[in-house]
Amino acid sequence: MNASKYRPVIQPALKNRKWPDQRITKAPVWCSVDLRDGNQALIDPMGVETKLAYFDLLVKIGFKEIEICFPSASDTEFEFCRRLIEEKHIPDDVSIQVLCQAREHLIRRTMEAIKGAPNVIFHIYNSTSPAQRKYTFNKSKEEIIKIAVDGVKCIKECMKDLPEEERNKIRLEYSPESFSMTELDYAVEICEAVKNEWGTSPDKKIIFNLPTTVECYTANVYADSIEYFSEHISDRENVVISTHCHNDRGTGVASCELALMAGADRVEGCLFGNGERTGNLDIVTVALNMFAEGVDPELDFSDLPEIADSYQEFTKMDIPPRTPYAGGLAYTALSGGHQDAIAKGLSARDKMPKDAVWDVPYLLIDPKDIGRKYEGIIRINSQSGKG
Repeated sequence: MNASKYRPVIQPALKNRKWPDQRITKAPVWCSVDLRDGNQALIDPMGVETKLAYFDLLVKIGFKEIEICFPSASDTEFEFCRRLIEEKHIPDDVSIQVLCQAREHLIRRTMEAIKGAPNVIFHIYNSTSPAQRKYTFNKSKEEIIKIAVDGVKCIKECMKDLPEEERNKIRLEYSPESFSMTELDYAVEICEAVKNEWGTSPDKKIIFNLPTTVECYTANVYADSIEYFSEHISDRENVVISTHCHNDRGTGVASCELALMAGADRVEGCLFGNGERTGNLDIVTVALNMFAEGVDPELDFSDLPEIADSYQEFTKMDIPPRTPYAGGLAYTALSGGHQDAIAKGLSARDKMPKDAVWDVPYLLIDPKDIGRKYEGIIRINSQSGKG
């Protein structure tokens, strides 16, 4: 193994960074990308009927923003978008999000797909990193900015054909798609150009999604990047900063949590971390981590086993047994010392008020709060001790 062929990604060091002293005190805006990012990562992607059932599950959990598909990518994706709209699956307080490259013919096809939708987030992107500029596009920084701005111009041109009521319900999300490997000053520059073309106001905020498209550095560096962007983008009060963390280094949850401490407003991810390569952010884990600290995540995981069963049925993916909160062994103790402490803690709680602060050893939250049962907590094996 020759480590000399690799180099750390260089990001400007922040002076007087503020995020280490912050805490997560409220839920972000959650956006599920299970039906698009998660679906494209399946060996056997979901069909329209399954995606309709999955959409209804996400609404029931409480998601108000759901990325449903890449409508211009295939007839299946286009049909799914149309059926959601025409069969009125979308509640008035839920926004569907559609993904599209910043290319004219794809934008026009996507506009056809979203006609009549109650609320839409039009999510466009193009890659911005030096490697993408050099290998994929063979274009300069200025030419890459032009691709993004021309995409926004095309969306605005297409919107002229829509009724005014529909135009007013379309929001813009822009992703510098390889943000984690893009120079921070350049990421700010291209987002400024997009924002200037689109325009913003208090009731017309723009979403800038800043993904760890490839997770290539430690979580604290991502937090630095989010804080830097937040401090340098203009018109910050009319900008929503969104995270979209992948898990290539195994720290997607940590990156998301530190980014929220650094000022991010919004989180994109999937149930149980499904997604390309090693997966997207696991929204269930982040939400229940908040819950464990007394913060209402504003998502309903009170029957987590049912949600897990539906996820496995829809995606044909398994949830590993050691997965936080949802795994089959997440509330199982095999160590004798753990078993003893849990048993004594549970016994003591029987004499306490129901609203007493939870402090049972080894159990971060009460399994009952997420629909889990106590029966499986203690299992004996040859290593469990003699107690």
